[in-house]
Amino acid sequence: MTPTIISKGILRAVGIIAGILLLLYFLYEIRSVIAYIALAVVVALIGRPMTLFLRSRLKFPNTLAVVVTMLFMVSIVAGIIALFVPLITEQSRNLSLLNIDELQRSLNQLYREVIQYFGASTEEVNELLRESALDQNVLDGLDLGFIPNILNSFVNILSSVSIGLFSVLFISFFFLRDSKLFQRGLLVFIPQTKESNTVKSIDKINNLLSRYFIGLLIQILILFTIYVIVLLLVGIENAVVIAFLCALFNIIPYVGPIIGGVLMLFLTMTSNLDADFSTVILPKAGYVMIGIIVGQLVDNFFSQPFIFSNSVKSHPLEIFLIIIVAGLLFGVVGMIIAVPGYTAIKVILKEFLSENEMVKRLTKNL
Repeated sequence: MTPTIISKGILRAVGIIAGILLLLYFLYEIRSVIAYIALAVVVALIGRPMTLFLRSRLKFPNTLAVVVTMLFMVSIVAGIIALFVPLITEQSRNLSLLNIDELQRSLNQLYREVIQYFGASTEEVNELLRESALDQNVLDGLDLGFIPNILNSFVNILSSVSIGLFSVLFISFFFLRDSKLFQRGLLVFIPQTKESNTVKSIDKINNLLSRYFIGLLIQILILFTIYVIVLLLVGIENAVVIAFLCALFNIIPYVGPIIGGVLMLFLTMTSNLDADFSTVILPKAGYVMIGIIVGQLVDNFFSQPFIFSNSVKSHPLEIFLIIIVAGLLFGVVGMIIAVPGYTAIKVILKEFLSENEMVKRLTKNL
């Protein structure tokens, strides 16, 4: 091998590496656009069944069906915003006039009542904390001065969210109007010999993920209904908003329900800080805990098995392992996209490696 050939090989390798790095840098710089497109694909998949229904059953023209679908989805988003904006405005006004010292005293009072209810004293608990190298009272040292800063940045966050929302809806409109738009864009990078399998994969992925996202919305709606009923019966203020937030956390597999449950219990207890702990706060928290358990039992034994078996065609244990691995590798985002991503990979493997024995076993239900 001559020095010239070696030099060319080195230059070629350096060029390839440089090209890959430039591509990664470019993708990093446009990560917001990529996120908008990904969310638009999800919105299009969710709206696809309604668009097909309007076109096939009600004989709507394609553009009109898409417009009606988008208006319906926008009205849902607007309803959610209308639900939260008055609450946020009211809480912002209250927090702007908030007496931090008074709030800190209320939290300390709640802390002392919890300790006394379980038969201990604050001195014993503080001694235990000191022995555990936690010699500073967390509640006494709690600094709530960051709240005004958060409120000041709220307008900027709202502006960014508005731009992102408009971008997602705009892209979604064209994905819904021309269902092959994304497919044609992807086929530009696919060799002609693989186009047929690619088209089949995209069509199957669209069908499976459409059913999955619709099922996910139904799952959240069921939990939301259970939580609203429980909170209204217990007499918690802003029950609808709290129930919606906690049900929405269920999008994050396994971890989300825990976060939602803890949040619901926390809001239940803090909404009654002036009441007696043993006769009011604790019983209400207990009733809410029972409601959370009932909701999760319904979700785990009815909603989730139905969604996984009828939409993504995967065994619950298979899904569990995939979610855990995705969570370890990519965190919360990985857990959220684990199921749709795994479903897409299975479909692609079945179309392109259908003769492989392992692939046959893995995708036999697809």
